[in-house]
Amino acid sequence: MPATTDPRPLTGEPVSLDLLNTRWMHEDVRQDLLTGVDGLRVWLASAGLDGRFAADEPTLEHLLSAREALSGLVESPGEARAAARLNAVLDHGRIRATLTAEGPGERPEFEDPSWGAAWTAARDYLDLLRAAPDRIRSCAHKSCILYFYDTSRNGTRRWCSMAACGNRAKASRHYARTRDN
Repeated sequence: MPATTDPRPLTGEPVSLDLLNTRWMHEDVRQDLLTGVDGLRVWLASAGLDGRFAADEPTLEHLLSAREALSGLVESPGEARAAARLNAVLDHGRIRATLTAEGPGERPEFEDPSWGAAWTAARDYLDLLRAAPDRIRSCAHKSCILYFYDTSRNGTRRWCSMAACGNRAKASRHYARTRDN
């Protein structure tokens, strides 16, 4: 079955944050892409993981475990229970060093392939923490629950999208200024 269009307002973030962004707000109602295998199929395609991992119930279950662990960590960095949940996901995979005609490389290995997508997202989060943990951000708009990795030169990005949340915030400030005059 081909994947349908991804309905989320923000895509293309690193895979760990992209997994968190499978929950978003639309007209003050919380949406969730991962309510079934069809949504999983859409997410795998959007994240570039289709073809690598199956879109089935075990994969969905493991991915939801990873999402909950990641959610706990971005909301409360260093929180012990969330770290333990993420480590439990990471226990299901490992990196194997390889040497190919192109040179040294690495490839992930999983005892149970249904853990692959969850492990990939968890491992990506570790990579973000190694690179620049302070660049993992939540959108500054009060009703937005999306996350992004700030790749701006000076590290001052505040909004998941300037066109959406940034513009809404500017419009609100403008309305408040003109209303008071």
